Parts: sequence; structure tokens; C-alpha cells
Amino acid sequence: MRRRFRSMLILVSAAASVLLWLAVTATVGQTPTARRFPSKTPRLAGHADLNGVWQAFVTANWDLQDHEAQAGPHPELMGAYGAGPAGQSVVEGGEIPYQPWALARKKENFDKRMMVDVSDDRKWHDAGDPELKCYMPGVPRATYMPFPFQIVQGSGDYILIAYEFTSTTRIIRMNWKERAPIDSWMGWSRGRWEGDTLIVDVTGFREQTWFDRAGDFHSDALHVVERFTAVSPYHLMYEATIEDPKVFTRPWKISFPLYRRMEENVQLLEFKCVPFTEELLFGRFRKQPKQASR
Repeated sequence: MRRRFRSMLILVSAAASVLLWLAVTATVGQTPTARRFPSKTPRLAGHADLNGVWQAFVTANWDLQDHEAQAGPHPELMGAYGAGPAGQSVVEGGEIPYQPWALARKKENFDKRMMVDVSDDRKWHDAGDPELKCYMPGVPRATYMPFPFQIVQGSGDYILIAYEFTSTTRIIRMNWKERAPIDSWMGWSRGRWEGDTLIVDVTGFREQTWFDRAGDFHSDALHVVERFTAVSPYHLMYEATIEDPKVFTRPWKISFPLYRRMEENVQLLEFKCVPFTEELLFGRFRKQPKQASR
């Protein structure tokens, strides 16, 4: 019975994802001038209307905490092309409250951020930033990567968020009580409204995602509570409370604004990065041509 219930949940989720993704593509380019420049926060079905293309302009994807500008990999070849920008912390209080062993692991992650090993199933995800390998980025990282994302909000039981990076999507199931049937890269999102704030409770994560390129990480006990609050027609305030008793000494919070993209006919474009990673991940397995015998 439990297996049948899980199968039904997966089928419902897949159907909802298809329908909502169709809604994304159907509404692209159909924003009238009045909609593009509203005088007050728009509303939908009694709540703030969050529909639109949004983007964060913080440097948290490089490092959630304060950081200096850094050279990228192979600066002798790349120069400034691969360099990372300096940035201010988005962490409340400035520091992530790691347990001592976990802080050491974070530093080890940073040292190995460019390493991959797909020759051993046990090491497939142990080293290297998942972003480097084009894996789905997880929550909350998907929100502050340097790519836009689109919120598709109707009047029904689902809200879709479509991310440009690796064409990732996730479904927010409104007012659901069911727990995640399986762990996944983007987790299991359950939403509710508190006034004009969309609150999203996310559980059921795989442990392999990172928070940033600095090696900040979590375990399979990660629990994230997001808050999307409309503060103007053009801005959302985003907050995420992060809890993981296996890794951190206490819950901690990040916050920053999201900005509505206001270009004419703005839309998500494709960033399907799998072809960019094939040589990095699998080049060593390429069959070499046989040498001609002499």
C-alpha cells in the first residue's frame, strides 16, 4: 500500500510538473506594459502574485560568507576570466555555525572542489563541487546562483519554480502534509501562505549538494524553511532558515533581495551544461584507437 501511495505521488508530481512547465512557456512574452510596470504589488487569488522572472545579485554562490576576490582555476591560462568576485556575507551573524569536524570537512571540500572521480561508485559524489559537474544545485543554492529563475503561480495546489541552470525545476505543493517519498537533489517542497509571504518547508534532500563553491555543505538531515515576501512590485525579500543537527550547532539564516527582471519579453534561456562536463567526467573512459602494428 505504501509503495502504491509513493507511486501515485510521483505520478501526480510528474503530471503537475508538465502542466506547470507548459504554463511557463505559454506565458513567455505576454506581459503587457501595465503588468511590467505595476504601481503596487500585484495580487492573485487573495495573495501576493509572485509570477515573474527573478534573480539574485549577490555573490553567495561563490561563498555565503564574507570573501575576497580570488583567482580562478589555471589563472596562467584564464587570466581574469575565471576569477571570483569579492562579496559580503548573506549569513545572519556573518558566520555559519559548524561543528568542529564539519568545519574541517568544509575546508577539505574547498581544497577538492575541482576534483572528480567517477571510476568508483563509492567516490562518485565525494569530491568536487556538484555545480562543476552540472548536477542540480539543491535548495537554497538554486536561488542565488548567477542565473534567473521563474515562478509560475496559479490559483491551484501547486507553484512551479523553473531555474535556468541545468533546466532544473521544482514543485511547491501547497498545504500538503505528506512527507517526501524519496530523497532528491531539490528536496520535497511544501508551501503555505502567511499573509503575503510564501513559506516553503523543504525536506528529503540528498546529502551531495553544496551551498556554494567554498565547500559549505550539509547532510541528509538538512531542513530548509524559505520565505518569499513581496516588498514591492519589483522586489522579493528571500529568507532561508537552515537546520541540520548532524553538521551545525544550531539553525542559521540567510537573507537577501530578489529582483524582478523587467526587460521586454524576458524569458528563461537554456543552460544545459551536461555537454560542458562530458570530457571532465568521462574523458578518461574514451576508447583509444589501436596503434597500427609495424
